[in-house]
Amino acid sequence: MYIGQTNSLEKRIKQQDSLGSKAAKFIKDNQKFDLVYSEQFPTRIEAMRREKQLKGWTRAKKEALIRGDLGLLKQL
Repeated sequence: MYIGQTNSLEKRIKQQDSLGSKAAKFIKDNQKFDLVYSEQFPTRIEAMRREKQLKGWTRAKKEALIRGDLGLLKQL
């Protein structure tokens, strides 16, 4: 799973799809990108804090968030 933050989601998706120099290493290595979840924040600092938090989660917890399974998310 790739987790990142940007100030322009549409632009970032195009960069990932093109596999150009701005694409993430994860995308270049796997050459597959499906956006399955996104959040918006009013400030870059808040987005960075959330990114750090999510990167510390287990895969199971991230999958529960993507599915919207709040009960399982709280258990994990």
